[in-house]
Amino acid sequence: MSGPVKKRLDQRGFIGAAGAAMLAGPTFAQDAVLPSTGTVEIERDITQAVRRNISSFRTLDWRPYFSNLNNCAVLVDISSRALHFWPEGGQGYRLFPSSVPLTPDLTKKGRTTIVRKVEGPTWRPTRSMKKRNPEWPDFVAAGPDNPLGTHALYLSWTYYRIHGTHDTRKIGRRSSNG
Repeated sequence: MSGPVKKRLDQRGFIGAAGAAMLAGPTFAQDAVLPSTGTVEIERDITQAVRRNISSFRTLDWRPYFSNLNNCAVLVDISSRALHFWPEGGQGYRLFPSSVPLTPDLTKKGRTTIVRKVEGPTWRPTRSMKKRNPEWPDFVAAGPDNPLGTHALYLSWTYYRIHGTHDTRKIGRRSSNG
């Protein structure tokens, strides 16, 4: 193989790019009903059981969810297990596969903001995580064993992050703890 090798933008690369692109942009996690309006999602057209994540991907228009793109925007579609990213101005829309929480009680829905971006995050399980999984360590430093991957976007919701993963088998699956 000759010539330059194109760098692939994977989930870790996206998190780095998204973190660099926004400091406090709006974020919106949603399911079939928009929490702020009680209306049904405009572009919902997938089956209840998502068998193959790629088959449920569809692009979205940002206007029903955000009033503007002054600080970029991220929408996490829990049903199709996809993260939608609109940069400032709306040009360069990106769609990425993502993991979702294991159970509905671990899922937080609604609007939040990104308050901090961290390269090389550390991780501490919450009390409820330790209760469910007492064998987990109390602290994990940045590195290959860290479940947050190499980058994390901290949300205004305490304990919730948009982050990468070193275990790509989890992408597109119910595997997150919140």
